[in-house]
Amino acid sequence: MRMNRRIFLRGLGGAVVAAPFLSSIAERAPKGQTITAPRQLIVMFTHYGCDTNRWFPVKSHGALAASDLAPTTLAPLTPFIDKLLIPRGIRAMNEWTMNNDGTNGLGQGNDADLQVVGSFLTLQPVTPNSNDPFSFSQDTKFDARPVGSSLDHVIAQQLSPPGTPLFMRVGNTGGSKGESPQSNISYLKAASAGPADPADMYPGLGTPALVFSMLTGLFGPGPTTPATYAMTRGKQVTDLVKADLESLERFDMSAADRNKLEAWKALVNDTGGVMTPSLCTSDLPTSLGATADNITTASTSPTDSGSDILTQKITADLDGADMYSVMAVLAAACNFNPVIFLKYPPNYVFKGLGLTNESENVSRRANNANLTGLCTPNALADILTIDTYYASKFAKLAGLLDGITNADGSTLLDNTATVWLNHFSDGLAMNTNNLPIVQAGGCGGYFKTGWAVNVDIQNTGSPTLSQGNSETQCPPGSSGAMFNGLTKGTGTDPSVANAPINKYFYNLMNALGVKGDADGFPAKGGTNEVSQFGYSDLTTDFNGGLGAVAGAGIHNPGEYTALKAGS
Repeated sequence: MRMNRRIFLRGLGGAVVAAPFLSSIAERAPKGQTITAPRQLIVMFTHYGCDTNRWFPVKSHGALAASDLAPTTLAPLTPFIDKLLIPRGIRAMNEWTMNNDGTNGLGQGNDADLQVVGSFLTLQPVTPNSNDPFSFSQDTKFDARPVGSSLDHVIAQQLSPPGTPLFMRVGNTGGSKGESPQSNISYLKAASAGPADPADMYPGLGTPALVFSMLTGLFGPGPTTPATYAMTRGKQVTDLVKADLESLERFDMSAADRNKLEAWKALVNDTGGVMTPSLCTSDLPTSLGATADNITTASTSPTDSGSDILTQKITADLDGADMYSVMAVLAAACNFNPVIFLKYPPNYVFKGLGLTNESENVSRRANNANLTGLCTPNALADILTIDTYYASKFAKLAGLLDGITNADGSTLLDNTATVWLNHFSDGLAMNTNNLPIVQAGGCGGYFKTGWAVNVDIQNTGSPTLSQGNSETQCPPGSSGAMFNGLTKGTGTDPSVANAPINKYFYNLMNALGVKGDADGFPAKGGTNEVSQFGYSDLTTDFNGGLGAVAGAGIHNPGEYTALKAGS
């Protein structure tokens, strides 16, 4: 019989103590050589864009210095300046259009939020489609879904032992069904579904307690408890799954397969001696603040009416949102899953920051989600408050990762691509060109770091990019003045910063070791680099929905070589 990889993985059970060894099985280093630390993707996703004038450094291309970040809302990231990469000039797909007439629309006409977030990681159109941008049809405005799996699942299907990502809904603790299509970003297309059938929403996990239970079993059914973990650290990994292995060994298999099994057992045990002591230690949770009391507090809505679950203080150094980041770091340190996503909630009221408006309304400069109306007092100041908070959370995540050191002197951050992605560029214009993206960590030396890189130079002919126009409406002192988002005037000129986000996703996949088929599309069993992903790399191809534009497809395959180390 041919040995099945799923049988091997099932034989390991769900034991966290075995998790660090799974991804290195296929790439064993010769004895006496250091085994390469696993590469991982950690993504933080936030909604409604930012004040682009204050988020982006003036320097859009070149080596970064602390002085470049000082006047921006990215200032909290200054300690990691040498480990940052700011890809500039990128556009996300399927931007909402107000003139969906089939000739000059930028995307579909469904809904400004739904189609952008649904397409953000899938790079697929949403269905059913509407050609009326202001329709309130339940199906097309609220329930349409993309027709493909999202990036987190595409990567996890190849690299994650369970085949799924570790997806956390930060602060969105309610229920187990996740979010609505208007804010959901994680989708999984069933293998039996047709090409035009929508994908299923993937809910992920809503509390740190649920995530921690997967890692330790402390708060519910899980692989092992901290006490058991500590007790078994001295054992060989194969001892922990002895019964499963004995069952496997009873299979009628060829001599060659028997030899493969013995080699695999030796490999797992040999690898175990390298990885566990350096990173995934039994005292790591406590050292990061992941105590039972702290996790319970972070998983429970505060009773104080002036606080909220994200900003409530858990310790002197951690708030509720940080506890999700701690879970991400624990999972990364133990190589529990190489694909980790932290999604912040939509329509959120940051009471702990002194705000009384939902975050979507704040992005619209109003006390509602309308695109026209009167500026609210301190509209831009409130946007900057949220932007700075998000930047501080990304900095905390980067700092936690950078505080864990491998035997070779590199840190956990160095071996990840830790990326902050934004729903829009400017929240009032709802534009997806000039997208705010920042990455910390070079993913094991794959990426250039310490730089802002304008990947759209070939189209603009200049390394200098606009910071945007976020402050052209509702500036300080304009309380009560009229604003109009229908003009998209707060966005970046649509003629610039249009390099497709598809190519950045190819970079991420190739850095992690995802393989493509003969055409370069991600595929299990592939042998080529990924050079294509998604329905199209032109947002205009999305206009009118799936199949509406002849010739829609990937027009410019291949990753951004300018983002790679040594370029």
